[in-house]
Amino acid sequence: MISLFRILSVLPLWLAHGVGWGLGWLVFAVSGVYRRRFLANVRQAGIHWRQWLGAVGEGGKLVAELPRLWMGRPVRVLWDGAHHVEAALALERGVVFLTPHLGCFEIAAQAYARRYGQAKYPLTVLFRPPRKAWLRALVATARARPGLHTAPTTLAGVKQMIKALKQGQSVALLPDQVPPLGMGLWVPFFGRAAYTMTLSARLAQQTGATVLLTWGERLSWGRGYRVHVQPLMEALPADGAQAAGVINRAMEDLIRHCPQQYLWGYARYKQPRQEP
Repeated sequence: MISLFRILSVLPLWLAHGVGWGLGWLVFAVSGVYRRRFLANVRQAGIHWRQWLGAVGEGGKLVAELPRLWMGRPVRVLWDGAHHVEAALALERGVVFLTPHLGCFEIAAQAYARRYGQAKYPLTVLFRPPRKAWLRALVATARARPGLHTAPTTLAGVKQMIKALKQGQSVALLPDQVPPLGMGLWVPFFGRAAYTMTLSARLAQQTGATVLLTWGERLSWGRGYRVHVQPLMEALPADGAQAAGVINRAMEDLIRHCPQQYLWGYARYKQPRQEP
């Protein structure tokens, strides 16, 4: 599988995105479960069909671009809001980047690592290791790069992130990802209760780190990406449920800004799984 990814990584980005667009529509057409969940989520969010229609193809692009991003040549990246990153790093208190399932979240981490992580402020990204052995090996190989570290969704991973923040470094996580049972609270997301992680707020509150919202916009015709960064406009309350609500509202605002690149097929409202 790694060999196949290496072969696909030489494709130009416009071609990979073209194939991904077709793949996204194919899955939407043949998978009733995926299609029903997709449509239920956009209805719950009150998104008009003209706004979400493009997200069908964008979901396929997310998969098709991985070989190029993981193993190919660097792609063109523009920045919008880089001054927020530089101001936060200058405080030396650490930075918590929050990224929803919007656009290309892989490129946001890679772009940060290339611009800031290799110099002085490495980025630690929280991710759930794949269950299949071959996929774990692929992801470990692809994501290993200067200035970018990974932390598993375990207690050891949480400790790793806290340590990084206390050293003035940065961490990143997807706060709209459903956490394991016991690691979240039921909080409204687009008006419906969703099991929401509390870790993102706790990391900022325990370390005094700055919270920044970020996402990687996919530019048309394979022209690259634009990384958007903005501060969290609401202060995080001490109460866990209220803090998670603040973060959910911030994620909703980002998604409404570009609903055509949100991963609407993600099972956001599923029951949390139980893990050791």
